[in-house]
Amino acid sequence: MATRLEVKKTYKLYVGGKFPRSESGRTYEVTSARGAFLANAAWGSRKDVRDAVTAARSAQPGWAGATAYNRGQVLYRVAEIMEGRREQFVAEVAASEGVTKPRATTIVDAAIDRWVWWAGWTDKIAQVLGNLNPVAGPYFNVSAPEPTGVIGIVAPQRSSLLGLVSVVAPVIAAGNSCVVLTSEQRPLPAITLSEVLATSDVPGGVVNVVTGPTAELAPWLAAHRDVDGIDLTGCAGADGVDATALEVAAADNLKRVLRPAADEPDWGTTDLERLRIFTETKTVWHPKGL
Repeated sequence: MATRLEVKKTYKLYVGGKFPRSESGRTYEVTSARGAFLANAAWGSRKDVRDAVTAARSAQPGWAGATAYNRGQVLYRVAEIMEGRREQFVAEVAASEGVTKPRATTIVDAAIDRWVWWAGWTDKIAQVLGNLNPVAGPYFNVSAPEPTGVIGIVAPQRSSLLGLVSVVAPVIAAGNSCVVLTSEQRPLPAITLSEVLATSDVPGGVVNVVTGPTAELAPWLAAHRDVDGIDLTGCAGADGVDATALEVAAADNLKRVLRPAADEPDWGTTDLERLRIFTETKTVWHPKGL
C-alpha cells in the first residue's frame, strides 16, 4: 500500500477577508522554540501593509455602525470557533513558545475566554466611558465614546496567542478596525487565528494580519497617514525596532500611540486602558424645557 504524503499548509497573509500571498513573493523560515523547522511564512512588504490599511479603512465604518449587541455576538462567535480548533492552537503555542502541553492548554483557554470577556464589553463601553455631564443651564450635556478608526498593532513578540488576542480584541470591540503585524518569530498562532476570524462572521477588513520582519514593516505602518492610532507593544523584543522613531513617525498625523512601560504587560490580566485609548469622546449639547 502506498504511503500517503501529508498535505503541507501554505501560510499566507490575511487582508480584506482574503488570504493573499505576499506581494513581494518572499517567505521566511519559522522555527520552534527548540530550533526545529515549522513552516515558511509570508514575508510581508510595504505594499501589503498599504493594502491592509486600505481594507481596514473600507471596513471600519460598517463595523462601527453595527449595533453593540451584534459586535458582541461576532466576538463570541470567534471564541466558539477557537474552541473547535483548540487542539491545533495548543500544538502551535507549545511549539512556538517552547512550553509544555498543559501550559499551552492554559494559554489557549485563557485566549478563548478573553474573547468572551470582550464580547461582553461591547454594549457596556458607552456606559463606562460616557457620561451625563452636570451643567448650569436649560440643556443636557452628554459625552459618548466613539471608535478612533483604523488602528495599527505591533503584536507582542513572545506571547503569540494570548498577548495577540489581548491587544486585538479590545480594539475591535470598540468598533475600530486594525492592521496587525504578528510576532516575527512566532506567527503561526496568529495565522490560524486569522482563519478563525474568516469563518466567524467578522467582516472582511476589520482585522488584517501581516507576517514578516517587524523592523521592516513597522515604520510603514507607523507613518501611514490613513492610520489613526498605533499600539507599539510588540516593539519590545523585536530585533532592530526603534519604538521612539515609530512614535515620531506616528506624530506626523497625530496618531494616538500606546507604548506600554513594561516590555510586555501581564497578559493574565485584562487592560481597560486599551479600550479607552482607542476611543474618542463626542460631546453633545441638547436643549431641554424649563
